[in-house]
Amino acid sequence: MTTADVTFQPVAFADLPGWAEDDHLAALHTMRRSCGPVIDNAGDARVPVAPELLTVCAEARALPESTLTAARARAFFETWFQPHKVVHSDPTGLLTGYYEPVVDGSRTRTDTFHVPVLRRPPDLVNLVAESQRAAMAHALTHARQTANGQEPYATRAEIEGGALDDQGLELLYLADPVVSFFMHIQGSGRIRFADGSMVRVTYHGKNGHPYTSVGRYLIDAGLFPADQMSLEALKVWLRADPATGAAAMHQNKSYVFFRELTGEEASGPLGVLEIPLSEGRSLAVDTRYHATGTPVYVTAPELTHATGPGGFHRLMIAQDVGSAIRGPERGDIYFGSGDDAGKLAGVTKHRGNFFALLPRAVP
Repeated sequence: MTTADVTFQPVAFADLPGWAEDDHLAALHTMRRSCGPVIDNAGDARVPVAPELLTVCAEARALPESTLTAARARAFFETWFQPHKVVHSDPTGLLTGYYEPVVDGSRTRTDTFHVPVLRRPPDLVNLVAESQRAAMAHALTHARQTANGQEPYATRAEIEGGALDDQGLELLYLADPVVSFFMHIQGSGRIRFADGSMVRVTYHGKNGHPYTSVGRYLIDAGLFPADQMSLEALKVWLRADPATGAAAMHQNKSYVFFRELTGEEASGPLGVLEIPLSEGRSLAVDTRYHATGTPVYVTAPELTHATGPGGFHRLMIAQDVGSAIRGPERGDIYFGSGDDAGKLAGVTKHRGNFFALLPRAVP
């Protein structure tokens, strides 16, 4: 997985900062959750997967659970993979964070809960595979199918203005348009009802328009100081004047549709290819450079709020994508579910480097 300006240079495991101290068993458990979906989608030409990774996945799935130890997990990665430094024109990449918000909601529309969470419309079609939507984020990724062909789907402003009303697409209702907006950005959420019960919703397509960072828009427009930008600060600004906040959010034409998870799949949030996500181990990447399921060792010495003064040095697995995640060393760390995870994600914007673990020839 390369482009003309990116190379993958082999290095030794000893060259990975903090490799010996990492929790390799947690990484192996995370990787094993990827392997079923990766193998199941191997026949789809739109989902590029290295054949060698399929071999490694088969080996990982065959490991008896009772035999898994930290030492064996480390030996597995060192046997089956060769680390490669990701080299490109910039000296470092960028790491951000995402999480699964927990928000109050209702099955029915009320005076309090009036912001709809919409399910996927029947006339929405994919122009690219969902696993590749970040790689194609500069162009339309979805469209509206009409009797005369395909056309761009309604924008966020148009949808919130009623473009999809009266189609029965309302899945749930939230109270706050800002909460709704950020659930779209995170791509999942847990909805808590008045009786204490909860349901989980996940990404089920988007209107296809490229993603625009509202935070970046406000900074570039001189409306918000860059050194004070954080997730919580942005929420406060957007709520201060609802009309101004709505106009700012409409700068992001992208709009996400959801589905409710049930049964076993509702036990946790899902990434691309419906891979169950693992807190602190799942990484959203640009699939132009890193195939889904690839182990990626991430090192970010300045990212200390999640791990302590030693920084962030961790083997992660490429298990998700996002419209804003573009570049060979651009990663989004999944921090988990709830407010505490949201606080970690909201202040994560740090320099970092990737070492892609690419499969060796069969040992």
